[in-house]
Amino acid sequence: MNVGSTASAESLRAALAGVVGGLPPSQAARAVERLIAHYRGTTPTDAPVLRDRSDVVAYAAYRMPATFEAARGALAALRDAAPDWVPATHTDVGGGTGAATWAVVDLWDGAVPRTRVLDWAEPALTLGRELAAGVLDADWRRERVGTALRLDETDLVTVSYVLKELTEKDRATLVAEAARVARAVVVVEPGTPDGYERIIAARSALVEAGFTVAAPCPHSGACPIVPGTDWCHFSARVSRSSLHRQVKGGSLPYEDEKYAYVAATRFPVTPASSRITRRPQIRKGQVLLELCGPDGLSRETVTKRHGPLYKEARDADWGDPWPPETE
Repeated sequence: MNVGSTASAESLRAALAGVVGGLPPSQAARAVERLIAHYRGTTPTDAPVLRDRSDVVAYAAYRMPATFEAARGALAALRDAAPDWVPATHTDVGGGTGAATWAVVDLWDGAVPRTRVLDWAEPALTLGRELAAGVLDADWRRERVGTALRLDETDLVTVSYVLKELTEKDRATLVAEAARVARAVVVVEPGTPDGYERIIAARSALVEAGFTVAAPCPHSGACPIVPGTDWCHFSARVSRSSLHRQVKGGSLPYEDEKYAYVAATRFPVTPASSRITRRPQIRKGQVLLELCGPDGLSRETVTKRHGPLYKEARDADWGDPWPPETE
């Protein structure tokens, strides 16, 4: 689901440039290498990953733009399923430097919710406050994200790129606590097979707690994907600034962030009729779509004979609802 960046993304890039510019390149590179090793690992940690200012600044440059776009993609799908709902309060659990909070403000900029960002890494919270100064109005609090965490009632809980860092017990406790206090819960994880497994576990727990799946699924029933054969994930296009390219060692002006997510609510929603689960294949005179619908996985071929629907198919993207809504 490629969701275009807006003014909040531009403000975030400007804020990042301001803080990363003061970190020596060699120090940033070392911190990025350690972070890459961690994010490619599989063992949950029992201590904050971001230990000091250099770690946090490197993380912000290395991961925050991509995390922002992935969270924004998941939240946009929730907004599409519930276009009349606007969160008045928001809790960002494990929010770190606040990427998901920036995404919430970007999407509901007409009515910015009262936000609380919780994380157990004080350096991340400090940088989050610094980045948000004059742009976001949020309460940044140090909290251990684990079995002892207790949340206040809120409209929206986001849990973005957090579950991987927790034990299985802590993951289950966190999702249950989010379900206890929130009207809507959005969980985002890396678009990897194990990230998808964590999303499916969270999805099942939310449904068992009485939630309705708003996105990406067109239903709240069991996922039709046979475990171990495939995984559901999507893609967000991330615009790289020159600073971002320098820290990540890349040359392209963009990258594609793969992510998996679930958005679920305690209020009525209108999920997509079906959703495009792979990048559409455009052939001569036809478009091949991989879909997930109420009846499971399917393939649809849209040709020129379908008239206006053919143009819609050519313009459709990975993660979009299908068929497109008619005016």
